[in-house]
Amino acid sequence: MLDLGRLRALHAVAVHGTVAAAAAALGYTPSAVSQQIAKLERETRTTLLERQGRGVRLTDEAHRLASTAERLLSIVEEAEVRLEERRGLPTGRLAIGCFASAARGLMPRVLADLARRHPSLDARLTEVDPHLSIELVARGVLDLAVAHDWDIAPMPTPAGVEQAVVGDDLCDVLVPRDHPLASRASVRREELVEERWISQPPGTVCHDWLTRTLRATGYEPRIVHQAEENHTQVALVAAGLGIALVPRLGRGALPPEVAPVRLDPVPTRRLRALWRAGAARRPAITETVRTLQELWPTVSAAGEAG
Repeated sequence: MLDLGRLRALHAVAVHGTVAAAAAALGYTPSAVSQQIAKLERETRTTLLERQGRGVRLTDEAHRLASTAERLLSIVEEAEVRLEERRGLPTGRLAIGCFASAARGLMPRVLADLARRHPSLDARLTEVDPHLSIELVARGVLDLAVAHDWDIAPMPTPAGVEQAVVGDDLCDVLVPRDHPLASRASVRREELVEERWISQPPGTVCHDWLTRTLRATGYEPRIVHQAEENHTQVALVAAGLGIALVPRLGRGALPPEVAPVRLDPVPTRRLRALWRAGAARRPAITETVRTLQELWPTVSAAGEAG
């Protein structure tokens, strides 16, 4: 009889690509995941992981077993959903994936509220890029994801994944306090084509929005600095090294060296909660989505005030 926990460990390695990443997603240590897979190898009398440089790779047999494990985990999830639905209360573990600024600006309130009202619910947060989180939900690694898309770049949703809107997050152009635009109430995109930009790296949602928007004006944006963290971008703006388009969520109070200017039309990114259709009836999912939507107005108002 194959152990479900060991199959879950193998499936996580197949999804995340490394033992360390799988351990982080499961909330284990890398050593514990390696031990689980070693036991699974002994049970199946099959080599599942092979050394490849400093990492490992799954053998063909491991990939086949991981595919079977995904189907088994889906069946187990269905059984757990039915049991939780009958109880009518959010219980068990809930793996949540969330992008960085929402993990900082929204999720602490949501998780604290859930812990206070539903002590039997074990909600666990993992910070993950929104591009990746949706796929991880579809594959059963995450139970729920909080992701975002932009007004000009809607998010494609895989088959079998449902979603609900949490709210809209507005963005401002941040400029140094002595910048000619700092005293303006608003600015149009066509006025920013010659500016030196600070942006997230290529491949991120925010970078794609910036390049697509400015290219629509007929100009290629001059991106001189790249930083993943919004706080780093703010620090670069404060040093007078360029301007940046930064969402309000999770941004915090701006330093005195930085001035926010409204961009006309205002760039908007929409926050969405996503989950697998098979888990839609699970009270842990419905209650978490309700909490996200309920707390969003307060979080959004705080970001606007900041």
